[in-house]
Amino acid sequence: MVQRIEPVVGEWYAHRDKGQLFQVVAVDADAGWIELQDFDGGVDEVDLDTWRAMPLEHAEPPEDWTGPVDDVEPDDIDAGQSASAARDWRPFGELPAREDLESDESDDSDAD
Repeated sequence: MVQRIEPVVGEWYAHRDKGQLFQVVAVDADAGWIELQDFDGGVDEVDLDTWRAMPLEHAEPPEDWTGPVDDVEPDDIDAGQSASAARDWRPFGELPAREDLESDESDDSDAD
């Protein structure tokens, strides 16, 4: 019995015979093709019949996702990043509550 694995964009698969790890990056069911990107960044296109004949299994994404990205080194991934608190994302301090804004707007309209 042939195992049917449907191609899903963003999912990773392993070619059982070759040990190749790749991700589906596009599917056009109407035209009958699937675009694949291997870990090193190579892109390939296969038709649905070829996909169905491939000995595949679902795979976990690689820990080092930088393979297809040319200008990022694995050591650069967490460089300079630190845990940040919510207050770090509020450069202008606390914002007024919505009710305060609505009351200011109604005060302005009363003055007209």
